Amino acid sequence: MSGILQPADGSFWTEEIFLINNATVVLLLGILVAAFLARVVTMIMAPRLMSKIIHSEKVRSKTVKDSDKALGTAAGAGLSMYLFGLLTDMRADANSSIDLPDFVVELLPNILQFIFAISLVMWAFRLVSLVQDVVALLDDDEELDGTEKTLISAVESILRFVIVFIGSIFVADALGFDFTSLIAGLGISGLALALAAKDTISNLFGATTVLLDRPFKIGDWVIIDSVEGEVTEISLRTTLIRTAADTIITVPNANLVNTPVENFGKRRWRRWQTTLHLDLNSDPAKVADFCANVLETIHESPVTVKPESSWCQVSTLTATSLDVSVNLYWDVAGGAPERKAKEDLVLGIMQLAKDNSLVFYDPRMVQAS
Repeated sequence: MSGILQPADGSFWTEEIFLINNATVVLLLGILVAAFLARVVTMIMAPRLMSKIIHSEKVRSKTVKDSDKALGTAAGAGLSMYLFGLLTDMRADANSSIDLPDFVVELLPNILQFIFAISLVMWAFRLVSLVQDVVALLDDDEELDGTEKTLISAVESILRFVIVFIGSIFVADALGFDFTSLIAGLGISGLALALAAKDTISNLFGATTVLLDRPFKIGDWVIIDSVEGEVTEISLRTTLIRTAADTIITVPNANLVNTPVENFGKRRWRRWQTTLHLDLNSDPAKVADFCANVLETIHESPVTVKPESSWCQVSTLTATSLDVSVNLYWDVAGGAPERKAKEDLVLGIMQLAKDNSLVFYDPRMVQAS
């Protein structure tokens, strides 16, 4: 090695190729080979080491495997930065044979730092999905509910923001931006930047409000202003709502601060009211038995609550029908169970009407007569 660093005059190492002597070329090639080996070793060892920590096969096969190339590139670029720094320090020695043009000494470290920063950002971005996997592993019932999905969405948004912010600092430094001048410029034009970023700041405050006050969570059916649908994602800037038409509406979080939010997912029970129109010629005794049977059916239902507030009673006598008012409350977790409970009750009411020889009012019969 000493022969390369301090070669004799006229030797092979002092001969130049493209204004760089052979000794410097060999050392640069050595740095390139070391970087390549570091990348390969990291790509092989990192998944193995993380597999010992992460026991979930799903996490290992998806998140860890997808991030090994980015981490390997970062390791190779980081090692190259370190070795090239040693090389430039040796270049300062008067007896050293290392001969690098000044533009290479100034440009190459910035390129390596840029590759290192971008690779780390890509690796970190792919690891963000670990949040969902970790929460899934800690979940007892192996099924993520709305609160857990909201937590995952919020944490992932925050992590992505932090990763982009820190990565931007490294990338800006690699591109040669002077942070001292930048900060001084921010002090002069801070008001203008604040005015330009007021919408972004408002969205961040809106996201904070959603996370702290929790007016809704992922999976809730909500009405926000004129938007109605299911909450599918909550990020730092926006909230995504999937409508009944299966479209996605993006709601800026700033709108959530001063806009009323109607959340159907926070209902303690679901009320259902209807009016049954019976034929005018119905037997009053059978109508009374019918009402009692319907009320009994409501009370016996396993998903019915508030029995003291439920009723089935004759409410109105019109010129065309005898109207029976029905009111009840269901304790169901979603739209599908509610529709099933409603179907069972309606079919039960139809059967009770047949059992009591009652018919429902049909306006077509009136028109026919």
